[in-house]
Amino acid sequence: MRKTIITHGTYGAIAICGLFLTSWFLLDGLPLSTQEVLGYLSMILALSFVYFGIKHYRDKHNQGKIRFGNALKIGMGISLITALVFGVLDVIYVELLNPDFMDNYYTETLKNMEQNLSAADFEIKRAELESQQALFGNPLMTFSIMVLTVCIIGFIISLLSSLILQRK
Repeated sequence: MRKTIITHGTYGAIAICGLFLTSWFLLDGLPLSTQEVLGYLSMILALSFVYFGIKHYRDKHNQGKIRFGNALKIGMGISLITALVFGVLDVIYVELLNPDFMDNYYTETLKNMEQNLSAADFEIKRAELESQQALFGNPLMTFSIMVLTVCIIGFIISLLSSLILQRK
């Protein structure tokens, strides 16, 4: 089980890094909202290795059988490896490769909110955004939020994959 988790977790980590770097170099000119959607799609694609890891373990190492609980453990292990690598990559990106990212993100977000909200709502949202900006300025918080985001998506994919692939 451990070898399957490490192998497919590594595949997921490589995939998420490759998709992240591809989007950084090729899709940099797109609006941030589009980049955000593509980022979530990249996470889902990279976490497809959860399904393949569970299926691989069931078919190659467990005589075609797997219980829901074991499948979920495998899926979450794969998700955790992928999430940790993505968290580190995101901190490297925000802190070293593109240190202006957060400022640019908040500036564009404020601009979009100002166009779409009433003046009173804009002021409320602006205050919320400023408090979040201070929070996201901490690399440990950035890392934690990215890991948690990928783990939540990974849990959903693990849950669905476990339900689909379980065999007694």
